[in-house]
Amino acid sequence: MSTKKYLVGLFDDDHTLLHAIENAVEQNMEMSDVYTPFPVHGIEDKMKMRRTKLHTAGFIFGLTGTITAFSLMAFANAVNYPINFGGKPVFALPAWIPIMFEFTVLFSGVGMVLTFYYLNNLYPGKKPEIIDPRLTDDMFAITFDMTKDSSNKSNLSEFLKKEGAVEVFEKEF
Repeated sequence: MSTKKYLVGLFDDDHTLLHAIENAVEQNMEMSDVYTPFPVHGIEDKMKMRRTKLHTAGFIFGLTGTITAFSLMAFANAVNYPINFGGKPVFALPAWIPIMFEFTVLFSGVGMVLTFYYLNNLYPGKKPEIIDPRLTDDMFAITFDMTKDSSNKSNLSEFLKKEGAVEVFEKEF
């Protein structure tokens, strides 16, 4: 298993962090990630991140649940158990709506959780890669990947210190 190397710049203020991100993007520096202890408004725009397509996946999972519920009930009422008692219609859509709704919610919820785990490479037994334990309390961090090319390490360190980083260090996993 290969080791990953990161250059980490720790910040103690979210406004300083946002300013550093903005300057890094202006200078075309390739950040690997930014860590914050709480959601920081506008960080996605500053990092020029593309919008997620998770909502599209949720719609597709929900539609799959609706179609599955409809198909199962139509099959059961029309093909598998076609008994007409008390004037019951073969196609009783109003009675099926609650079941179709529940299948929609079930498929959408489970599908979104599994998609989230897949996209974030989360699985049982995975060891967390903790950059710094202070990031969950009161510190912010910008990381740069140094695995392939560490020739500009001094330039990045200078940049982070100039932008107000409290601490700059290298971390290996």
